[in-house]
Amino acid sequence: MTLTLTDERRDFVAAIDDFCKREVGTREQWLKLTDGGSSPHNAELYRKMAELGWLGVAVPEEYGGAGQSMVDLLLFLETTAYRQAPIGGFATSAITAASYEKFGSEEQKRRVLGDFLSGKVLAVSMSEPGAGSDVGALTCKAERRDGGWVINGQKTWCSNAHIAEHILLVARTSTEDRKHDGLTMFSVPAGIDGLTVRGIDTMGGREVNDLYFTDCLLPDDAVVGRVDQAWRQLMAGLNLERMIIAGLMLGTARRVFDDTVSYVRERRQFGRPVGSFQALRHRLADHATELECTRLLVHDVARRIEADPQRQLPRETSMAKLKATEFAKAMALDGMQMMGGYGYATEYGMERLLRSTVVSTVYGGTSEIQRDIIGKAYGL
Repeated sequence: MTLTLTDERRDFVAAIDDFCKREVGTREQWLKLTDGGSSPHNAELYRKMAELGWLGVAVPEEYGGAGQSMVDLLLFLETTAYRQAPIGGFATSAITAASYEKFGSEEQKRRVLGDFLSGKVLAVSMSEPGAGSDVGALTCKAERRDGGWVINGQKTWCSNAHIAEHILLVARTSTEDRKHDGLTMFSVPAGIDGLTVRGIDTMGGREVNDLYFTDCLLPDDAVVGRVDQAWRQLMAGLNLERMIIAGLMLGTARRVFDDTVSYVRERRQFGRPVGSFQALRHRLADHATELECTRLLVHDVARRIEADPQRQLPRETSMAKLKATEFAKAMALDGMQMMGGYGYATEYGMERLLRSTVVSTVYGGTSEIQRDIIGKAYGL
């Protein structure tokens, strides 16, 4: 571990690691928990983690959480990803919970954060068929009516909406000269009349969904934060979203690297382990160096956020997200290459790791968007 950890944090990591090895330590266990690899989230395993208090690692104590920092959240993400624990609902839940914590009413905080801590999944819905990276182009509309709001429109690529208890919706409430104005966040309960959720088949199984709102009526107190201020509220949460993805992909990259090294040590061709051939040995040496660089960067940014949680770090968090996701993808591609046909076979798991890394350079802001943010930080 690159971070110099306190005894308390070392014990925290060890407890998560031991739990994951016990619950998901074999391929047979993982297959059972994921319905043969088709489901990235296991509700029962998730509830067990909730009972241990781990889901609320970064939730303030006044709402029932542990009140810890970005570093502790990163350690949880990295360790569970490394052990491939199927808790795919956690990332969107943590991101969504943070928005309620920052901008929700006291009643919304108590209700939604309480559900999160008990093991319920949360989701956030921004993207639309015509608005992905360009959030300001949203057209899903919310209109005031009879003391509430009526929602009409389509959302897409909404992760975990099919298993969520609450969906944080971003909709257009007014048309302003500046396209980023006039957006508002709404708290939408699962199963509400006027909402249809349809799954989108992906390489990773059932993860994302289309949402269709047809005269969906929400009460006035469903607004999260201030009307027409969702863009500013969204910007305040980008540090967290990027770091969550960076932590997950850092753990995944570590898993890919260790699995690849284990394989090339054992696989023999021409009378010796394939890892002893210079072509593979040098490639892995480069990846080992890149892995350490990635860990240093991600951990350093987490420390900076811990030191000043209110400070916005768009350049640094974009760098962490960009580096971790691109490296994890490159490592997985090379891992598959070095394992040959076995890397392509579902039995060995490398193809699954590849699928999970490929999408990480797209969601949460594409690599191109992250590069644009970094470039603008230098006045380019």
